[in-house]
Amino acid sequence: MVKISEIAPDVYRISVFVKEINLQFNHFLIKDDEPMLYHAGLRQMFPMVLEAVTKIILPSQIRWVGFSHFEVDECGALNEWLKVAPDAKAVCSEAGAIVNMTDYAIRPAYAMPGNSVLNTGKYNYRFIRTPHLPHGWDAGVMFEETNKTLLCSDLFHQNGNVADITDKDILDSHKNSMLEYEQGPLMGYTPYTHHTAKLLYSLANLKPKTLATMHGSSFYGDCNKALLDLDLVMKEIWGKDDM
Repeated sequence: MVKISEIAPDVYRISVFVKEINLQFNHFLIKDDEPMLYHAGLRQMFPMVLEAVTKIILPSQIRWVGFSHFEVDECGALNEWLKVAPDAKAVCSEAGAIVNMTDYAIRPAYAMPGNSVLNTGKYNYRFIRTPHLPHGWDAGVMFEETNKTLLCSDLFHQNGNVADITDKDILDSHKNSMLEYEQGPLMGYTPYTHHTAKLLYSLANLKPKTLATMHGSSFYGDCNKALLDLDLVMKEIWGKDDM
């Protein structure tokens, strides 16, 4: 099932719910002079997401395909998008460009240093390096500075076929989802390191108005508090000293 909704000005959430694993996979298409698709998605989902994109813009108009880290739901279908959008480039961290994209992508990626800005026309996207948050050496997030939308990847992951966007608490659902995963092969979803709190506090200091989540509801409540409280949840689940 594919659902399209505008969660912030010019930000379209394209959500694919997979009933068998009780999980939404969310892709964000941003309309601008140089449109960006954030999350290329799984290759198996490419035809569905492509059809959804055509309802908003011509796919060939896409200029940027962004993602947080190298994982199949983030960039599995990257090359399919680069084929249908011949002027598009992948945009990712410098680490991601060096370590993964030099071999994976069919043309060179645009590597963003930490705190650099990508202009797509009306909108500016600040890239924040977040190594190992949510996971991956190459991880980072993008923050749209005009409407203050944080494209936050797997942070706040929630299982289930939930609302497109909410101002209700999403941390309880996130915590329950992570505790569920801790009982099976998907345990250890996010490492909790001595950098985690500092990174989450730096994201909170951006004062985002909307959290665009990869899995589950996007959020437009008190985003600053949600990010600070996320640190407490992550520390409780993964930050315990077992020594």
